[in-house]
Amino acid sequence: MTMNVKYRTIVADPPWDHSDGTGVKLKIGFGRTQRELGGPAITTGLPYGTMTLAEIAALPVSDLAERDSHLYLWTTNRYLRQVWEVAESWGFVGVCILTWCKERRGFLGGGDFPSDTEFCLFARRGHLAAISRAPGRWYRWPRKFGPPVREGEKRNTTHSSKPEAFLDLVEQVSPGPYLELFARRQRLGWDTWGNEALEHVSLSKASA
Repeated sequence: MTMNVKYRTIVADPPWDHSDGTGVKLKIGFGRTQRELGGPAITTGLPYGTMTLAEIAALPVSDLAERDSHLYLWTTNRYLRQVWEVAESWGFVGVCILTWCKERRGFLGGGDFPSDTEFCLFARRGHLAAISRAPGRWYRWPRKFGPPVREGEKRNTTHSSKPEAFLDLVEQVSPGPYLELFARRQRLGWDTWGNEALEHVSLSKASA
C-alpha cells in the first residue's frame, strides 16, 4: 500500500444506489441482493454492491488529494444534481459535466428518453494548471457490446467499466500522480482502489 502519497488527479466511479427499484429483476436468481434504507433486501439488476449518497459523500477523498488537484467524478442521470454536492464534500468545486454518448444497441431503459449517456463531473481544488485543452465536453467512446467508434479500438467488456479512451483524455488534460477509486482494472502509471484492483490507498477514516 502506498503511504503518504498525495494525488494531483483523482478519478472516481462510485456505485450510486439505485436499489429502490431501478433495474429490479422480477425473477429470483438474477442480479445481486442490495439493501434499502430502512427496508428489506431486494434483488436488482446491478452486478455489484452499492453505496448510499451519504456513504459516498463521507469518503475521505480530500485526504488523498493535493492542495491543487483535479477530480473526475462519474455519476448517473439520477444523481446529476447531487454529484456537485459530493464533490464539494470531498473538497472540490465542480466546473463542468462531461458526457459519454454511447452507441445504441437493442432496448434501452430510461422511460420516454432511453438511457444512452453517462456523465462525469470535472472539478477543481485550488489552482492546478491543465497540461492541455480538451477537445470538447461530449465523447463517443465505445460501450459494452457496442461497436468500436474508431478502427482498431477495443469495445468495453465489463459492466459499468469506463473506456480506456476516457483515461487517455484525463492524462492529456490533468497531471499526475494519478489515482482511480472504485477501479475495475489496473493501468500503467496509476494507483488504484477498488474490489477488482490493487488497493494502493486506504479510504478508512482511521487512517486519514
